[in-house]
Amino acid sequence: MSTLVHSVRLFGSSAADSGRSDAWALFEGEQVAATGVGLEHPPADETVDGGGGCLVPGFIDIHGHGGGGASFDDGLDAVRAARAVHRAHGTTRAVLSLITAPIEDLAARVAMVADLCDADPTILGSHLEGPFLDPGHKGAHTESLLRAPDAASVDRLLEAGRGTIRQVTLAPERPGAMEAIRRFTEAGVAVAVGHTDADAATTRRAFDAGATLLTHAFNAMAGIHHRAPGPVISALRDDRVTLEVIADGVHVDLDLIATLFAVAGDRIALITDAMAAAGASDGRYVLGGLAVQVTDGVARLVEGGAIAGSTLTQDAALRHVVGTGVDLGDAVHALSTRPAHAIGRDDLGRLDVGGLADGVLLDDALAVRRVWVGGREV
Repeated sequence: MSTLVHSVRLFGSSAADSGRSDAWALFEGEQVAATGVGLEHPPADETVDGGGGCLVPGFIDIHGHGGGGASFDDGLDAVRAARAVHRAHGTTRAVLSLITAPIEDLAARVAMVADLCDADPTILGSHLEGPFLDPGHKGAHTESLLRAPDAASVDRLLEAGRGTIRQVTLAPERPGAMEAIRRFTEAGVAVAVGHTDADAATTRRAFDAGATLLTHAFNAMAGIHHRAPGPVISALRDDRVTLEVIADGVHVDLDLIATLFAVAGDRIALITDAMAAAGASDGRYVLGGLAVQVTDGVARLVEGGAIAGSTLTQDAALRHVVGTGVDLGDAVHALSTRPAHAIGRDDLGRLDVGGLADGVLLDDALAVRRVWVGGREV
């Protein structure tokens, strides 16, 4: 089966000229077979007129907890329901984020994700957001379950994940954290600094030990002070580091996000940190065993009122960021190429010839019109 998408602005391809609206891409089987510009197109089984919209690589979310009323922690049916919601909004592949839980429960969940990876290549692995976090910056995590990383727990989780744990968030100031960073990175896991009381110097030591991500920048960590710059500045000054950002306008001011793009736009990964209410209605939910109230699309803990994830989808994040004046190509890069790079999957997040044909067709308002995964429309 082949599909030709024509009359588009093409982003995310090394051969693209995004200033033209007469570009085209040919999908054959699971791959991008050809790209080009002009009115002459190769033949295909199906032809799609893009109407001058944008064809971009499928979005990749490396930090999200659920959607459609379901949480990734809750098993196979919940994963399928949540993924269907985000796929309809352009997220073609995703890492499944798991909230803090007892080690044996987390081991069972990463083993479930490992099984899913075997059956569904659009599931890229798991992200452990906890339990190795700072209680003072716990956010929507159960404080009694937070702990310092120890070798036995790290090895238990790695064993259960069978090579599919893609990311782990930890607080580098906790005892044993630097050793854990080295153990995780040796196993091919991207380590993120987050939910942390670390200062700038401790954060730099974590990056030197092998950490390469900053979990949802600004949230659950110290902010920027002129005499205490904190983790965000350490990340911005280190070219090895990807900064996760939640662009819902609640977690971080959108003008500040635009400033981050001006400073280090090619190192930003736009994530959702979405919980079960993404793509669902307001109301009461549970996240990691904690009661959450969602009102007007904003999720907060019933006890204490801390922000408890988001109800964001990646297409909305794109519109928010572009609405601040960020270049569309830079925003697309932050939704596709950079998150793929952050987890060691440089084969994803592009529409280059020979690569996987994961594509999203957007209209002039950057709303999703059609989505392809591995050349198949979904």
